[in-house]
Amino acid sequence: MYTLSSKLKLTAIICMIVGAIGLIYGFIAAPGSVEEVREMMASHGEHEDETHQEVTHNEEGIEGATEHNLSKEKNDAGYEIEGEGEHAEAGSHEDEHLEHVLHQLQNKPWAAIYVAAFFFFMISLGTLAFYAIQYAAQAGWSPVLFRVMEAISAYLLPGGIIMFVLLVLSGLHLNHLFIWMDPEVLAKDEIIQNKSSYLNVPFFLIRAAIYLGGWIFFGYLLRRNSLRNDDANDNRWFKTNFKLAAGFLVFFIVTESMMSWDWIMSLDPHWFSTLFGWYVFASMFVSGITTIALVTIYLKSRGYLPFVNNSHIHDLAKFMFGISIFWTYLWFSQFMLIWYSNIPEEVVYFISRMEDYALPFFGMVAINFLFPVLVLMNSDYKRVNWFVVMTGIVVLIGHYLDIFVMVMPATVGESWFIGIPEISAVLFFGGLFTFVVFNALTKAPLLVKRNPFLKESENYHY
Repeated sequence: MYTLSSKLKLTAIICMIVGAIGLIYGFIAAPGSVEEVREMMASHGEHEDETHQEVTHNEEGIEGATEHNLSKEKNDAGYEIEGEGEHAEAGSHEDEHLEHVLHQLQNKPWAAIYVAAFFFFMISLGTLAFYAIQYAAQAGWSPVLFRVMEAISAYLLPGGIIMFVLLVLSGLHLNHLFIWMDPEVLAKDEIIQNKSSYLNVPFFLIRAAIYLGGWIFFGYLLRRNSLRNDDANDNRWFKTNFKLAAGFLVFFIVTESMMSWDWIMSLDPHWFSTLFGWYVFASMFVSGITTIALVTIYLKSRGYLPFVNNSHIHDLAKFMFGISIFWTYLWFSQFMLIWYSNIPEEVVYFISRMEDYALPFFGMVAINFLFPVLVLMNSDYKRVNWFVVMTGIVVLIGHYLDIFVMVMPATVGESWFIGIPEISAVLFFGGLFTFVVFNALTKAPLLVKRNPFLKESENYHY
């Protein structure tokens, strides 16, 4: 049996406390009025340039930037003007710009929470999908890792509740993450109106409840039957899990795609991609597999999992390598087709990210593709634990940036930066994830019993 060390438990709790304090500060520090934004921008020299960018926001989620050459002459209020006849227009544009920035800065702590909450939730969901695949495929190498997979999947319940609460708060208009939920935007936007039969708050939350309820319920049944199989006299529960896993995978592949449309793609309600569900799945899947490898190596370093050998680590690293290539294929396919077709309402998605998020956008592509390829290409390196740990940490950082780049441009726009809210959100949810996962490991023996493939898994060598 695994015992949760006091040091790890304390570290997780400290991360949660520090993260919660940082998030509270992020909400307090967010501006509450246009005047506060004006003062913030003035303090950063926003009104001193002869040429500045006016950011227009049509409240459809599409942002553009046009430059205006203004004279140095200023009125008493400090606005730059071109002349008497254009004073009202300049002031109107200035007010629109400031109000837009206000919404972006108020969204910032919400978006930071959303990114981190979704990231750790998708790790757990990706792990559950990988676990179900092992049962459905009747894989012989992996049963010794089942308890690790079950423990990581345990985060589905608290993580799913948090995600649902965030979605409900968005539906109650406590934030501006989903602009299609804003009645003022809906009244003016014909495209969103045409999608309102699908994109409406009640149906949106009902779908979310179905996704989360199904995933959590399947996860619970698979875990329960796995524990029952330990004390069984036959393979009844193993066969039941085989059928459950096959059913779950059918349910998962449909609901995961719809979830990616609802929770991520609808942040940009004018944009769409037929590859998006697979793209999010690839990020989710490789993150889950990577976390399985990291937790397994950590437990082995503490003297647990003596039945896990380097061949198991090698196979996990192979999956990390292979799914990283799969993710890159999907990313390039989506990007290349949209960029080449150059349809304005589609290509604007990438233009806004390449212009305003160049470092995280191109950085995450390099991290998620080049680094795993260069490090894990050699078969021998896949057996070196510290190599796998180093690669795994970098891969998780890369896929956090992937989610960051998916969410932030639609919610925060060009007003982004990695600050206290973003760091605090990662600390809070990382601490919660660690506590839940390692606490779940203490609830059952780390080696399953009576699995028909257990001996094959214990003696597995590649």
